[in-house]
Amino acid sequence: MKYDNYGQVITTTQDLCDILYRNPGAEFNCFLVENPVDFNRSIKELHYNTPALQPYIPFDIKESIEQFDHRNQLNWHMPEQYKKLDISKVLLDLCRTPEELQRVGQELLLYSERDLFPLLQYLKYLVDTLRANKIVWGVGRGSSVASYVLYLLGVHKINSIKYELEIDEFLK
Repeated sequence: MKYDNYGQVITTTQDLCDILYRNPGAEFNCFLVENPVDFNRSIKELHYNTPALQPYIPFDIKESIEQFDHRNQLNWHMPEQYKKLDISKVLLDLCRTPEELQRVGQELLLYSERDLFPLLQYLKYLVDTLRANKIVWGVGRGSSVASYVLYLLGVHKINSIKYELEIDEFLK
């Protein structure tokens, strides 16, 4: 694999073959491929139900790192069902007490103010994927454990309400 100046991974045809060989069920529609023409033509001819691969397109040199970062914050590589997921409803449905409802409401407002709902949708996808593949992750680190929303999503195992951790420690 190669990397461009912005840290994007450029996948070669050989890299893609190696990935598919190791994991035939891999979702590979999020890879930026050096030359996806042959692959895309093949899936079309075989009527294979998979999205076409995206070609790697070098960035305009005039694009700043900040512009690049902002553009990529709008592009989350996750299945469409997670992009359309009403994450607020999911989280509010997980609440069992008025105190939990109030805390989740408060945190959702803070996440919304910062345009972080796509991040929450992605974290839901990530945790679901980790669980489905029986992958173990840590119990929690740093200030993120102050977020009850992240606790409900399963990102960490620290109940911030129980331990009276204020969300301001995380979302400053």
